[in-house]
Amino acid sequence: MSYDPWSPEFVADPYPAYAELRRDRPVHFDEPTGQWVVSRHEDVNALLRDRRLGRTYLHVASHEEFGRPPEAEFLAPFWRLIRAGMLDVEPPDHTRLRRLVSKAFTPRRVEGLRTRIRELAGELARGLAERGGGDLLAEVAEPLPVTVIAEMLGIPAADQPLLRPWSAQICGMYELDPPDETQRTAVRASVEFSEYLRDLARARRADPGEDLISALAAVEGLTEDELVGTCVLLLNAGHEATVNATGNAWWALLRNPDQLERLRADHGLIPTAVEELLRYDTPAPMFERWVLEDVEVAGVRVPRGAEVALQLASANHDPAVFAEPETLDLARDPNPHVGFGAGIHFCLGAPLARIELTESMGALLRAAPDLRLRTEPKWKPGFILRGLESLHVEV
Repeated sequence: MSYDPWSPEFVADPYPAYAELRRDRPVHFDEPTGQWVVSRHEDVNALLRDRRLGRTYLHVASHEEFGRPPEAEFLAPFWRLIRAGMLDVEPPDHTRLRRLVSKAFTPRRVEGLRTRIRELAGELARGLAERGGGDLLAEVAEPLPVTVIAEMLGIPAADQPLLRPWSAQICGMYELDPPDETQRTAVRASVEFSEYLRDLARARRADPGEDLISALAAVEGLTEDELVGTCVLLLNAGHEATVNATGNAWWALLRNPDQLERLRADHGLIPTAVEELLRYDTPAPMFERWVLEDVEVAGVRVPRGAEVALQLASANHDPAVFAEPETLDLARDPNPHVGFGAGIHFCLGAPLARIELTESMGALLRAAPDLRLRTEPKWKPGFILRGLESLHVEV
């Protein structure tokens, strides 16, 4: 199988193609995508940290100067929203934003959510078990992180059903060459989401609560655009990747019954199991960077202006780093996977994601110890955010 992020067969199982890339073409230019594809752990890990690459180039050059076409005017609301968050900006703006947001997104605040996460996960898992099964994605994996991040931000319960569609529509733009309809849908969602959050932030500024939006509204130096962009980033990242991580993890366990039985017998394995499942079937398998000045990667010159596709999932299966990488080993330690990225853009929400994955896994193991697959799942067509359409199970 060849590297083809638009192919359903590749999306369903990219690992044979990754093995071929690591062996024969670890750094190469891929004509169909127009990207330089990097597949080995050593190179991916280094480039995630290399400041000669960036999530954007607009802090150093215009589109024209970088040899890129200008952005369509209708996309302006989308880009205004996205570039107000820290993911798609570079220092010094990124440094300032991450420092400000980190003040409101502290480890203590995140750890303080564990009790509520455990309570929610338990309710959802028991509900699934009482119904005799169902779609684990729709009934457990989606509601948990959506509810957690919404409650953390202070989104009223009545408004929470709005969040998932907005987030999914915006995240459609992160796929490779999204069609025009997807782009226009993302723009509409960006406008609606932004207007909603602006109104909520103004209300919280006037009458603050204990929530994260109130905390962000009180942070000096954070503009309203940046507050809105940060909230959208936290909501998108806070559940799109976590939903996929949960579904991918359980599908991996159900395909590896020996490891599932091992986990059922010893719930103490859950923390290392979470890390191994993030490595084994990474929910965000690729991260893109722009080359801001010429770099040499594994003896190959990659020129300024190029776009690099860092294959995180391939790096996480590199036999140079992981013994028997195609084997699921829930006790694997050490496990230096790059599922959360690395460098200045390392996922700020990684501690929250780990708590959610740990608590939901524990809740399902307790409530549905005999959980089994009902029907073979299908993968969604997207590759940048890789996950299942559904995961129907019975108990």
